[in-house]
Amino acid sequence: MAPATPFSCSKQIAVAGGHARLVRPPACVLPRLRQRRPTRIFAASGNTATADSKANLRNLTYDLSEASASNGESQTKPIKVAVSGAAGQISNHLLFMLASGQVFGPNAPIILQLLGSERSINAIEGVSMELEDSLYPLLREIKMGIDPIEVFEDADWALLIGAKPRSKGMERADLLDVNGRVFAEQGRALNEVASRDVKVVVVGNPCNTNALIAMENAPDLPPKNFSALTRLDQNRARFQLAVKAGVPFDKVSRVAVWGNHSTTQVPDWVNARIGDTPASKVIDDEAWFKEDFTPKVATRGASVIQKWGRSSGASTAGSIADHVRSLIQPTPEGDCFSMAISTDGNPYGIADGLFYSMPCTSTGNGDYDIVPGFEVDEWLSSKMKASEEELIREKECVAHLIGLEGAACAITEDTMLPGEN
Repeated sequence: MAPATPFSCSKQIAVAGGHARLVRPPACVLPRLRQRRPTRIFAASGNTATADSKANLRNLTYDLSEASASNGESQTKPIKVAVSGAAGQISNHLLFMLASGQVFGPNAPIILQLLGSERSINAIEGVSMELEDSLYPLLREIKMGIDPIEVFEDADWALLIGAKPRSKGMERADLLDVNGRVFAEQGRALNEVASRDVKVVVVGNPCNTNALIAMENAPDLPPKNFSALTRLDQNRARFQLAVKAGVPFDKVSRVAVWGNHSTTQVPDWVNARIGDTPASKVIDDEAWFKEDFTPKVATRGASVIQKWGRSSGASTAGSIADHVRSLIQPTPEGDCFSMAISTDGNPYGIADGLFYSMPCTSTGNGDYDIVPGFEVDEWLSSKMKASEEELIREKECVAHLIGLEGAACAITEDTMLPGEN
């Protein structure tokens, strides 16, 4: 007998000439898990129950034919954006940025495809209600569900935010395994149903190794399409340099973050510039860079928690938006952005087979290039090597999830960022 499954509710709203009208009443539906069990819809208001292959998705579908003609909007194909962890604090900020056009631009309609869990699906329902009530003209459709095979279908972008938080007494190796299994499943789902050019941004921690797991479980997708978020670290580093130098943050450029998104991360002040001048010449204080700047960036999340009592939700959402925009907009001349990417063939001698944050540029077509020629002095090299070694150890702990044999997990030190574990 198939196990009992939770249900969510479904409705459709059509917009014609700018006026909303309900085109069918709410329906409560059971989720579909491919061919593993039969699918049924229990429709409200006396409607007959029918089979539906999309039964675990709640859809808000908009008829654009009249509305688009009335407001002169171009018939641009909507961008399908899948978001996991859609009921969480980060998503509660990010989804509204996506729907309002702050990420993909004012002329880019989007479809939101929201992945949750049995426990969070009702909360996602509430988020979708707020999105509906906000009347974002670019928001064409909302789908939600608990099966990544359903939610990731034809996705152009996958923002993988959801991850299991660390419970009391849990070893970091155990957390790597638990979350690794989640990202292995999501990688397989993306491989099966997403767009062949889907761009995948992994946020759930430990994000570098989770990105590696997702990529290795999606062999039919280009490895370059996978990245992990270190943009918040870059933004934090950029702000600290601006404050110390007494300049607006937009005067600070070429700020890279190397390595793992952990306390071993390496915010790069050696290659940073303030205006047209190296940061190390504007801020002539090497001790500050090594003893204050570097640890302050790495522990900024803990400082937020100490003051506010919660982790960095809004700034993380903003950094995800920055990450995406950096891939769809040309990088300003002489600048760079940071994200964790596959190290295969990199110009800095980092071991292949990892996801490691490096400086990148983009022409705005969704692709990127690693910036060559950054100066790596002795101090920077030693820090970069320590972060590399940590990522190698993490990889060994998840070897069973990426098809490797014979590796032993030897994680002994806790380097998870405070508030992100």
